[in-house]
Formats: sequence, structure tokens, C-alpha cells
Amino acid sequence: MPMLKTLLAALLLILPLSSQAQQAKPAPAGETAETAAPPQVLLQTSQGDITLELYPDKAPKSVANFLQYVRDGFYNGTLLHRAIPGYLVQGGLYTRDLQPKRTRPAVASEADNGLSNLRGTVAVARGADPNSGTAQFFFNLVDNRRLDFVGSQSGLTWGYAVFGKVVKGMDVVDKIAALPTRALGPFAGDVPNPLVVIEEAHVIGEESPASASTAAPAKAAPAKPSTAGEKKAAKRARG
Repeated sequence: MPMLKTLLAALLLILPLSSQAQQAKPAPAGETAETAAPPQVLLQTSQGDITLELYPDKAPKSVANFLQYVRDGFYNGTLLHRAIPGYLVQGGLYTRDLQPKRTRPAVASEADNGLSNLRGTVAVARGADPNSGTAQFFFNLVDNRRLDFVGSQSGLTWGYAVFGKVVKGMDVVDKIAALPTRALGPFAGDVPNPLVVIEEAHVIGEESPASASTAAPAKAAPAKPSTAGEKKAAKRARG
């Protein structure tokens, strides 16, 4: 009997442990491994550094497109050519002499991804066609909800696709927006003075790309959302 009691006691100790072992089954690899951190891009400009965090889960095409331009060294030496206080700062296409660089094919708009054009977010600039975005992007200086997706009825209702946000250096963006502006090259106004140059752009954690060779200028209609004072809000998607 003493031996039987000892065995029963041992079983009572073992059973809870075995039960816990069954409950603690290994989780799928995707759950045990830490979720990959969102990619970040550092823009080193003539006015200071700006760090962006991108949203590949919400805007995969836009993010992949932007990262490819960064890795190709496309943005090195381009301008943040448009600054409108209380609205936006835009760039990513024009050289120091305000000539547009040749871009890759446009990407489909992801403006319907549920992200809003809030202060500090970064969005794809485009022309009247919602699917005409290429290399240009803009920083929202304020909550520009009127640039959000409303519907797919037309290019006027599609809005602008947010694909990231500024996580460091928003003070630099604000400083750029506060610079005096002038008419220069093909632009009737809003060009910062002095010119603001993206000296280098690279993905944080990756080697900096070699400076891209100067691409042949290509005729391109400037992609931009219009300002409140530019005609009517219904024409905000001017090319």
C-alpha cells in the first residue's frame, strides 16, 4: 500500500506537467518570430535629416516603388521643389536645374487603403489620373483630409495614397515650408529659396546606394495636389 500511494502521488505530479507540455505547443513560425520592423528611409537634405517609416502592409505597391527609387539612388540630388505653408512640401523628381528625371512606369493608386493624409504623413503625388504616380511624393504639413479617398467614381474622388510617415525630422519639414519661395523654371511659384536638395536617400540598415548617374531629362507634367486657392477643390488633382 505505501508503494501504491507513492506511485499515485508521483502520477499526480506528472500529469499536470504533461498537460502543460501539451498546451504549450510550438506556435507557427510566423507567430514566434518577431514581426519584421517596417522599413525606414533617411532623407539627408540641405536643410537637415528626415526619417520616414513606411507602411508596406497598407500600401505595398507604393512602398515597393518608393524603395526601388531609393535603392537606385534616384532621389540623390533631386529637389524638394514645392513648399506651401499650411499645406504640403513636395519633391522627388526635379534636378537642381529643375529638369524632370526619367521615371519608371506609374504605379496603381492605393489611396483606398484607409490611411488619411494627416500631418506628418507621406503620400504619392500624381496627376489627374489616380494611377499616374511615379517618383514624386509629398509631406502633409497639416491634416489634409480633403486629399483622402472618397470614392472610385473619378480621379477627383480618388484622393492621394499615404504610404508612410515622418518619425524624425518633422521640424526640418516645417523649416523647409517656412522658407521664402519664388517662381523658377517651369513653376509659377512655391519653389523654396534657397533650393532644398535631397543630398542622399537610403534605406536605414542597408548600404547607401551609389549616386545615380544623371538621368536624361524627360518631359513630364508635374504631379501635385492643388492648393485650396487653385481653382476649386473639385480640381485638386491637377497634373
